[in-house]
Amino acid sequence: SWWLIFLPLLSAGTRSQHETDNVVPGTERAAPVAISWRWKFIVPTAGAALCTFLLWLTLHMHWLDFMIPKT
Repeated sequence: SWWLIFLPLLSAGTRSQHETDNVVPGTERAAPVAISWRWKFIVPTAGAALCTFLLWLTLHMHWLDFMIPKT
């Protein structure tokens, strides 16, 4: 679940060199200026922990038992 949160978050809040009018010669204009790596790792980690906890809670409380046919 960590990757499912991390990959879409990679481009969030990132500004390109073209947007800031600070294009370094020899680089692509669409290259990012600065990336906030700390938040891009903290948010997916917290999100994955929350998803894991919710999955555990669902299984522990037997909330999905109605889906299993009784034999």
